[in-house]
Amino acid sequence: MPIRAFVVVLPMLIFLLAGCGSPPTAEADAARQSMASASDAGADKYAAASLKEAHTAQAALDAELKTQEGKFIKSYDRARELAVAAKTAADKAATDAKSERERAEADDARKAKAAAARREKLAKAIRVGGQIRPPIRIKEVAPIYPAIAQSARVQGDVVIEATIDEEGKVADARVVKSVPLLDQAALDAVRQWEYQPSLLNGVPTAVVLTVTVKFTRP
Repeated sequence: MPIRAFVVVLPMLIFLLAGCGSPPTAEADAARQSMASASDAGADKYAAASLKEAHTAQAALDAELKTQEGKFIKSYDRARELAVAAKTAADKAATDAKSERERAEADDARKAKAAAARREKLAKAIRVGGQIRPPIRIKEVAPIYPAIAQSARVQGDVVIEATIDEEGKVADARVVKSVPLLDQAALDAVRQWEYQPSLLNGVPTAVVLTVTVKFTRP
């Protein structure tokens, strides 16, 4: 090769090698920043699948950067592509996390509103008596006699005030006459009972009544 041609080619070769050998620092930093944003957005909780893909893309980028560091003649073209892919994946994880968090928060708000409305409705439950007939029990679950109570030779009647909703389910229950060691067993049983709802003007309505759960040692 003539010296003049060599002199022309050599700077071009050096330029090309230098261009390929420049690590994509800005792109890699952008990818890591997007990953941090995804974590801040709660992607681990709200977008686990997307976050996993982002971690996989980031790991591929880190591996490629490490590979090129060990080479004499470096080429970061592939690393640049992986940096873009890693940032894209992390941005998606952040977006998915934000959307899912907003959906979850809206769902929680709806549930809280519904629960508050139900509590308000049950607070207006009518006590059985007068024109309000007691609901008819259609499902009874026997209490489990606690072994510790049997060993202690404890027996007696637990009286419970129960709120029966318009569907006949036990919506609330509390002990009004306690027998130590037996209260929880009584509550656990009563909460599984079901009733034919009481009617007010022909419409099912929530009522309050007292029930007695008897415990007698065998």
